[in-house]
Amino acid sequence: MPNTLSVIIADDEQTSRDLIESYVLKYCTNLKIVAKANDAKQAIVAIHEHKPDLVFLDVEMPFGNAFDVLEQTEGVDYQTIFITAYSDYAIKALNYSAAYYILKPISIDELVNAVEKVQAMAQEDNIGELKKVLKDNLGQTNIQRIVLPNQSGFEIVVAAQIIRISGSGNYADIYLADGKKKIISKTLKFFESLEDNANIMRVHKSHIVNTDYIAAYRRGRGGVLVMTDGSEVEVSARMKSALLEHLGL
Repeated sequence: MPNTLSVIIADDEQTSRDLIESYVLKYCTNLKIVAKANDAKQAIVAIHEHKPDLVFLDVEMPFGNAFDVLEQTEGVDYQTIFITAYSDYAIKALNYSAAYYILKPISIDELVNAVEKVQAMAQEDNIGELKKVLKDNLGQTNIQRIVLPNQSGFEIVVAAQIIRISGSGNYADIYLADGKKKIISKTLKFFESLEDNANIMRVHKSHIVNTDYIAAYRRGRGGVLVMTDGSEVEVSARMKSALLEHLGL
């Protein structure tokens, strides 16, 4: 029988806390609620006191946010399911950090699915590394690191080390500054939010580039970029003016 996971629910809305508690008790097995908190300060105190296995954590709360809670509980080893009503930067940070989250209004199926994923990961040794990536991404205005799934689990890529990403169907090829190439079972659309980083932009329906690694530009209908690794990337005619403006040309 799987070990019982101790749980803290941290959400500033009473109805949300009650709903999560109700769903956990009715639909989840091997979970025990040990505390509830209605703001970031209470969440931090409760985590240090109870050292839970799992925290349901609202992204935005009074007296701080999820980043503050993660930062001030670094020494405690726990997993997190984030609760958020916002489809904004926080969602992008969560996605790129391979974090589990539930959107408000809370769905039973989404909550149960997230809990099952957390329970499956409970014995993994790399949870701490995932938490570091998440803290980095939530604490900055740009995505710092990306968690990429692979056959054996996952690997972490520093966003600033990406030269370019090329998409082909349901797969994407990621070319890195160290010369390595990663083939990921994600469509190029998954990486579109990286364009919020000032140096990353889409230049073609099949190509996203890091403009820090552009070595040259050859004119044409759309033109061609020559990257620092020697690769060439076609620029679509539609994206040409935006690219040249970005480069100050």
